[in-house]
Amino acid sequence: MGETYTAAGTIRLVGALAGVGSGLTKVAVGHGFDTIKTRMQCSPPGTYAGAIDVLKKLIQHEGVSALYKGATPPAVAWAAIDSVLLGSLYNYRLILRRHGMTEPTPEKGVERLSLLGHGIAGLGAGLTSALVATPVELLKVNLQLQSQRSSLDRQFKGPVDCIRQVVRAQGIRGLWTGSTGSFIVRGNMFWMFMSFEAFMRGFSALEGTQYEISTGLSNFLSGGLASFVFWAFAIPADNVKNRMMSQPLLSSIGPRDRSTRLPRRSFLSIARDIHAEEGVRGFLRGLGPTFLRAFPSNASALFVYEGILNGLGAEKTRH
Repeated sequence: MGETYTAAGTIRLVGALAGVGSGLTKVAVGHGFDTIKTRMQCSPPGTYAGAIDVLKKLIQHEGVSALYKGATPPAVAWAAIDSVLLGSLYNYRLILRRHGMTEPTPEKGVERLSLLGHGIAGLGAGLTSALVATPVELLKVNLQLQSQRSSLDRQFKGPVDCIRQVVRAQGIRGLWTGSTGSFIVRGNMFWMFMSFEAFMRGFSALEGTQYEISTGLSNFLSGGLASFVFWAFAIPADNVKNRMMSQPLLSSIGPRDRSTRLPRRSFLSIARDIHAEEGVRGFLRGLGPTFLRAFPSNASALFVYEGILNGLGAEKTRH
């Protein structure tokens, strides 16, 4: 992410394969934590005493497999999201470099994208990827919130059924419910990629000292630490976004009567309710499991992404 890769004639294939590895790694490592976070954020106040209480009740009443409720949509689609995110990030960086947002490097005569440039490129990439990420997260949130042990008792029988019910109740635009929150959350990729580059430069400064570490470890640590920065800024909007996405589809009159569709509440309306009910603390729900998930999930995904590209023999180019 502070680096990109090219390989003549194979850039699209290499990027897609690396994106699949990165996306699946995020789901495998982090989805259980994400389920706990979503339950904490979207359940009525007082439902759970904390993350451990969510985990205990979830396993007790629904089984261990419930940690991976809603995992299918992100497992299938996260490759596309990461491809859009990383592909657009690279292009935004190139555009900013061409427009002079550079600074000299320690090596004389070499220009590199400034830290602010990395942040702006991350902002653009985050907003671009939100277009793909919003419907995937909508499915994930609604599937994660189903607490019934038996699938027969659940409103949504799976991702396809969830899509069908959302479209029937709200139209195709219903799949982008919560898009305002999604754009705000992913806009914080500004902090993610600016801090990632800052960490990478900090680790690079250790070269030649007794504390020198490998590039692979630098990528791993920088990705994990940058994810902490991202979520420190993004968690308030993430709370609002998930509540936007978990709104009921229809009133109780009847699921087949389109006239009973419920209006979608706005970002500001839900934010006001959170503040009125719980104060500032309401916007920090799920921060614990988010931080527990963030480092291993993002660090591992970046490590796998880099490893796949290296294994496929892609040429690495610093920009």
